[in-house]
Amino acid sequence: MTTEKPIRLAFEPELVVLPLKSMLPLRQVTDRIRRSHKYTVIAASIGEVGVIEPPVVFHKPDQRGRYLLLDGVLKRDILLARGETETECLLSLDDEAYSYNKNTIRLATVQEHFMILRAIERGVPEERIARALNVRIAYIKQRRKMLRGICTQAVHLLRDKPVNPVTFDVLRKMREPRQIEACELMVAASNYCSSYARALLAASSDAARLRPAKCSIPAVVTAADLALMERELKEVQLKAAGVEASYGREMLDLAITARYISQLLTNLKIRRYLDDNHPEVANEFGAIISATLQVAATPASQEKS
Repeated sequence: MTTEKPIRLAFEPELVVLPLKSMLPLRQVTDRIRRSHKYTVIAASIGEVGVIEPPVVFHKPDQRGRYLLLDGVLKRDILLARGETETECLLSLDDEAYSYNKNTIRLATVQEHFMILRAIERGVPEERIARALNVRIAYIKQRRKMLRGICTQAVHLLRDKPVNPVTFDVLRKMREPRQIEACELMVAASNYCSSYARALLAASSDAARLRPAKCSIPAVVTAADLALMERELKEVQLKAAGVEASYGREMLDLAITARYISQLLTNLKIRRYLDDNHPEVANEFGAIISATLQVAATPASQEKS
């Protein structure tokens, strides 16, 4: 009979109001950071709708009453610049800032589309959404219409992926079965850029397109074009030679590293600590060892064949 391990809380259940001056940030906010796009977007959002995600601090202050600020350095700096003196905070039971940064979920393109639609359905003006996101109204209008002509299953496949919005313009030129097939290929390759989508469109038959492909007249290849292609081919060959020269050394380094990681994981205390506190690191270590063994076994199997 196995007993289930109790789930450990990560935060105190209640928010607390703390002075901004009592928070000890882990890094300094420079002028360059203040000019960044991320900073301006957060500042615009706070100015329009306030702080949505409160800063995260370690629940135990030091001897001087200062709280370690684990997440929300930019929010704190923006609030100070706005003349605020205090804000609500989440009290974390873990003092590792890495734990929160690694679990941060970035808003995917499709999710942003549905967020904008939901806000508009609730009566929020497009102008206010644009101010909160620090974008132009044209951006909101484009995002609102982004999934028109995209089938439901294709949207489901890309719902949490960092898709280039232009990719949907390309998918819209395909029929539904080809849209699904193209999205499955993009997910398998982890490539969601518009150029890859255009390549998939170019490889689609006329039956898989909404409109047949235009027959283009082949361009005339000049002597200058041939010279350029020859030069690029030489550059590729030089790069390939460099990869071949360093392959053996890098494989040796990888084998040594994998062997060291394998020995670490044989230590039950280390393995138990990783499984309990950092299971994703343990999984990555296992994947490294497995991939190294497969690569090392490939040449031997090829020689036998």
